[in-house]
Amino acid sequence: MQRFVERNVPAVAGVLSVVSLALVFAAALQVVPAGVLPRAPESVLAAIPHVNAAINAVAFVVVAAAWRAIRRGNVERHRKGMAAGVALFAAFLALYLYRVALLGPTSFEGPAMIEQFVYYPILAIHVVLAVVCVPLLYYVLLLALTRSTAELSTTNHPRVGRVAASLWLISFDLGVVVYLLLYL
Repeated sequence: MQRFVERNVPAVAGVLSVVSLALVFAAALQVVPAGVLPRAPESVLAAIPHVNAAINAVAFVVVAAAWRAIRRGNVERHRKGMAAGVALFAAFLALYLYRVALLGPTSFEGPAMIEQFVYYPILAIHVVLAVVCVPLLYYVLLLALTRSTAELSTTNHPRVGRVAASLWLISFDLGVVVYLLLYL
């Protein structure tokens, strides 16, 4: 299986991206039948946005530190940091999708002018960057998992990784801003 993935990284990243984004949009559009998911207590559902904001903030710090580590040549710290960033992102996404599949997206309760000219533009940029990041992250992650450290520098991993990390960090930041606009 690893050899197949190694030879077909772009295609595998594409398939994983399509499946992942289909799950995200299925949850966001609430096409998952209500009875399929067990329902957590309301207190747990209410806590998820706050937990996710914390996860986003921690993930930002972890990914930024991992990016800094590779710029200083510390490959092992970079690898561990990016793995932690992916794990944090997966935890965020699982919690977000669970909550949104059950309750739908959270409505903005502030003034209509702020909603139209601040909230929606920030949310749109956040969502677009998150969607764009998915295939890039799969691509660099699959390269990292199927190549040796020495080989990675001869692939697109460094170039695509810089773009992916930049967009990922901006998306994390904007996720926290969206949270602040919704809950403070």
